[in-house]
Amino acid sequence: MKAAFYTLGCKVNQAESEYMAELLQRAGFEIVDPNEDADYYIINSCTVTATADQKTRQSVRRFKRKHPQSTVILTGCMPQAFPEDAKKLEQADIVLGNKNDNDILALINRHTAEQNRIISLSEHETGEKFAKCSVSSFGGRVRAFVKIEDGCDRFCSYCIIPKSRGRVRSKPLEDLIKEVSELAQNGIKEIVLVGINLSAYGKGTDLNIADAVEACAEIKGISRIRLGSLEPDHITDSIINRLAKVDKFCPQFHISLQSGCNKTLKSMNRHYTAEEYRELCAKLRNAFKDCSLTTDVMVGFNDESESDFKESLEFVKRTGFEKVHVFPYSERKGTAASKRGDSVSRQKKEKRAAIMISETEKVRLEYLKSYIGKKVNVLVEGRANEEYLRGYTKNYVPVLLKSNKDLTGIETDCVIRSVENGECIAN
Repeated sequence: MKAAFYTLGCKVNQAESEYMAELLQRAGFEIVDPNEDADYYIINSCTVTATADQKTRQSVRRFKRKHPQSTVILTGCMPQAFPEDAKKLEQADIVLGNKNDNDILALINRHTAEQNRIISLSEHETGEKFAKCSVSSFGGRVRAFVKIEDGCDRFCSYCIIPKSRGRVRSKPLEDLIKEVSELAQNGIKEIVLVGINLSAYGKGTDLNIADAVEACAEIKGISRIRLGSLEPDHITDSIINRLAKVDKFCPQFHISLQSGCNKTLKSMNRHYTAEEYRELCAKLRNAFKDCSLTTDVMVGFNDESESDFKESLEFVKRTGFEKVHVFPYSERKGTAASKRGDSVSRQKKEKRAAIMISETEKVRLEYLKSYIGKKVNVLVEGRANEEYLRGYTKNYVPVLLKSNKDLTGIETDCVIRSVENGECIAN
């Protein structure tokens, strides 16, 4: 039997898809590309925006239309947050939430036996434990996403994630060490620790994110450790000092901003000010050589005025992020912000997004150009095409390296000669 995974959304979803794929592989399934013919198509959904929900619906319908005899399975955050909407997607033969990922094989077997549509959804509960999610490889790659945290307790006014993911819970340190050790034995060189609210790792215990990084650094074969998205108010001076002492740690920080306007941050129920965020950026750049800072910025929040947007834009420009993910606000029913309505038109949202993207891309380009003539160390992840290999520096600069050799999984020094299409070119 063949199964294909189509994953939408964040790195946590990607880690969970890999975990489910291994469950099926151990049961004798062959995992194939979603563009190939398969007996089962698993759509692992995202629900962070209305656009994400739309992509989920389109994907479910597309796979069923193209493969009417196959079994289409919908899982992930969308059915978890909006079970009634998921049930209406009749093209999905099996519907389960992210809480039930471990049941995927049992549900497939049940569907095969009963030949009836299956809906298996249950809500997250306060106090639930971190569900098993470990992988032994990552699709033949040299970089693996390792999920160590789930859930969020922050309740930002625009966000549905606490409903779709439940409360903060963390992977036991001994389980993390066991998983990463096996990944290293199977050729993984770089691990990316990921979570829904990653910087809350260890909440309720004596652990924090620095403990996870330090434990992974002790594992032979792992040469790089990277962190996923972080919340700024969780990154203490103590954590910064500890991370700065780990040689294998990659000094690239993706720290969620959302807005550079204090009025908007307060309306979003974010737990910091723009000034506090900028102070953190200064600390990180001072503590880590070649530190790169990337972020997310939302435009057109429901009560964002034109002056609020300009304030946010100026903050982003002054901070000089190495890369910015820009997205317009979309109302999520069931959130605090949705009860207040939305005073910003779609046209204004799109215009503000275009302006923010244009300005941040200028900074991104100048940052990449600053590497021209410099010698950098690159971990090669594979071949981009017949002429070039693709890899990244420790601070996540994308590099195309001209070579006819197979250097996959090897760290190599090279000199940047130019920048093309958002990537540094080296030889």
